[in-house]
Amino acid sequence: QVQLVESGGGLVQAGGSLRLSCSASIRIFNINAMGWYRQAPGKQRELVAVMTRAGNINYADSVKDRFTISRDSANTTVSLQMTNLKPEDTAVYYCNINSARVGGLANYWGQGTQVTVSS
Repeated sequence: QVQLVESGGGLVQAGGSLRLSCSASIRIFNINAMGWYRQAPGKQRELVAVMTRAGNINYADSVKDRFTISRDSANTTVSLQMTNLKPEDTAVYYCNINSARVGGLANYWGQGTQVTVSS
């Protein structure tokens, strides 16, 4: 059973930085993409950043030039460096790993970590 464990959330003042990390409990093969999503109260979950197997990266417009996604060489950890945080970045952040498996695709989610940015 694959589990994704997130860490690094917390409370920070506007303009501050946080680094989120997400580690898989076991190695996941045939990864298509690793990414971060967030969900603010009363809003739908939205994509923050995603990195494909080929290394292509997409960011939500709202976080471009402020957030950086990265992964380790073994594809067991995906991180999100967040700088110049704004109150509107407040949300629960979820990591996601999508992989191919026999019979289709597997989608793994972390439990979520709270990020709160005070003004």
